[in-house]
Amino acid sequence: MKTTNADTASLTAPALDPKRWLALVVSSVATLMVVLDVSIVNIALPHAQSDLGMTDANRQWMITAYAPAFGGLLLLGGRIADFIGRKRALTIGLLGFAAASALGGMTPEPITLFAGRALQGAFAALFAPAALSLITVAFTDSGERSKAFGIYGAFQGAGGAVGLLLGGTLTEYAGWIWCMYINVPIALATALAARYVVRESRAAGTRRYDVPGALLATGGLVALVHGFTQASEGAGWSAPATIALLATAVLLLTAFVAVERRTAHPLLPLRVVIDRNRAGVYLAYLLIGAGMFGMNLFMTYFLQVNLGYTPLLTGFAFLPFSIGVITTTTLAPPLVGRFGPKVLMTGGIPLAIAGLLWLTRLDPASGYVTAVLPTQLLVGVGVGLFHLSGPNIALSGIAPGDAGVASAALNTSQQVGAALGPALLNTFYLAAVADLGTAHTTAARLSSYVHGYRVAFAASAVLFVLALTAVTCLIRSHRNTATA
Repeated sequence: MKTTNADTASLTAPALDPKRWLALVVSSVATLMVVLDVSIVNIALPHAQSDLGMTDANRQWMITAYAPAFGGLLLLGGRIADFIGRKRALTIGLLGFAAASALGGMTPEPITLFAGRALQGAFAALFAPAALSLITVAFTDSGERSKAFGIYGAFQGAGGAVGLLLGGTLTEYAGWIWCMYINVPIALATALAARYVVRESRAAGTRRYDVPGALLATGGLVALVHGFTQASEGAGWSAPATIALLATAVLLLTAFVAVERRTAHPLLPLRVVIDRNRAGVYLAYLLIGAGMFGMNLFMTYFLQVNLGYTPLLTGFAFLPFSIGVITTTTLAPPLVGRFGPKVLMTGGIPLAIAGLLWLTRLDPASGYVTAVLPTQLLVGVGVGLFHLSGPNIALSGIAPGDAGVASAALNTSQQVGAALGPALLNTFYLAAVADLGTAHTTAARLSSYVHGYRVAFAASAVLFVLALTAVTCLIRSHRNTATA
């Protein structure tokens, strides 16, 4: 049997794993936890804000405390997974995630909750790229890989649906704090399953880690997110503190690129990101993540504050979005081979844009069926097509030894967007509400909220338009990009 150089150089396990489909389920469940945790937090946020006395400006830290740690450490996590073994990294990350969730659940005050969320992000940065790279190295056939990514995407959609319903149920009947505790048994069970069905794989070569690169990348991303948050907390974009943070972010990230160009063992080999197709996907993931997470934040408040929905009913209200993602990622994989991933991406993003523009028509009398439901379906199907196709392009042709870091870069793009999106859109929201002046009646206050939501949703649509531009202009792939 002929063995390729890439296989012998980069993997310690055979290319064809007889348990690869079971391993796919375990890896997908691990990634599902990341999506589940985000959707649970969105549902729980209004109640956590009320119980812990968070302000409108700092409430977003329940989301953004997680995202910078996750996004900033993903590259290092991906490289660690490549070298210590992806199965080992998956297991350690899941166990740490369980411990961080328990810590966040014991919070008496916001700062402890935010610390628990940051630790969740750090451990997720270890297991998320390990999970995705395990799929990449296990499925070398283009047809199987398309099916595998379809299943992976369906689990992500299911994670959103389960998180919404579970978050609503727990918040309403057990208390929002259980939205943190619920991660513990799921993470422990997944780690146990991984021990028996996941086959170890790792990259060959010297196991050296780019610690300076990791510090610069993490510091730069944290400064960037904190700068956006500083602006959204009322300081404004022209405030000295905001400018200083953003300038620091630019300097650190520029230094990161310089270090990666010169070091013998880069955290992010530039060969991974200079590929035009891969760069287009990474940029689009960042913009889609920013628009989608920002949209979900303000949709949660519209449903619970303006429409008066309970947390459980809010979870059901988000279900059409998850159903759209699950249906698309389950049924559409054959279309990837027929039309190519770029066609599906450029067809899916406009659907999401149409849904977001629909939300700019909100008014105080808007109801769920006419205003929210069409958006949930359009954005769900559009995002589903995008996420089904994106990994096919981003991980196509990648050397097995770089699978972990390439997967990490994909997750990093989305999580940086997830961190920046709520902060950026919250800035627009607060400015729009402030423009209307102080509302002296409940009706006037709710009306001002809706005005702020409309502005935020319009900004989300702009981010999706920019993502469509990146896909159209940068990505050249048309067919068979799933081929390894």
